[in-house]
Amino acid sequence: MKKFLLNIAKLAAVFALFAANTFGFSEGEDYVKLANPIPNADKTLIKVFSYDCPFCYKYDKSVTPTVVKQLEGVLTFKPFHLKTKGKYGKEASELFAALIVKDDSGNIKPTDEVSLFKKAKMAYYSAYHDQKNRWDGGENSFIAFGLKASGISEDEFENLKNTEKAKDIISQWDASYEVAKIQGVPAFVVNGKYLIYTKSITSIDKMVDLIKELAEK
Repeated sequence: MKKFLLNIAKLAAVFALFAANTFGFSEGEDYVKLANPIPNADKTLIKVFSYDCPFCYKYDKSVTPTVVKQLEGVLTFKPFHLKTKGKYGKEASELFAALIVKDDSGNIKPTDEVSLFKKAKMAYYSAYHDQKNRWDGGENSFIAFGLKASGISEDEFENLKNTEKAKDIISQWDASYEVAKIQGVPAFVVNGKYLIYTKSITSIDKMVDLIKELAEK
């Protein structure tokens, strides 16, 4: 009898583990399937962000790099800047796209410490949220700040900005608006189809597990 009960207990434990793994995340609670998927986004983790979003800044200081590192070989990380948010959203998108083109030419990822995109992004975050810089001198002063942070010249920026690759990146980022309307930013999208509800994220490990599960859908 004891052996029988022990076997039942073991089966119950196995079933509970299976159920936890299978039913740990649910649509509507942890994520939502986008009505209009982001095109050409298979095998990617997209983060929609804005330089003037305080929560985007917090995520990029600790959460995003850790998550991306744990997903190496599973998904390719792609930042999407939201040009409709922030006084200089359009200018930021142009500069970020140009810097990504520059990084790509050297096989540098957007989360690498040497990434020019990352250097400019984190400089803008810090200036805007920590130092309360609003670039009252206008768009030229805003761009000049980013150029100094990334270390490229204005001429190089203009050349990079006008490449077909940079224009294509900015065009892809237009999908950010519809995604951001659902829950704001930051917004994490898996395979261009599944938007993670950030309110359900309680730990980095849980976020990684959810992303991996969605990546298999």
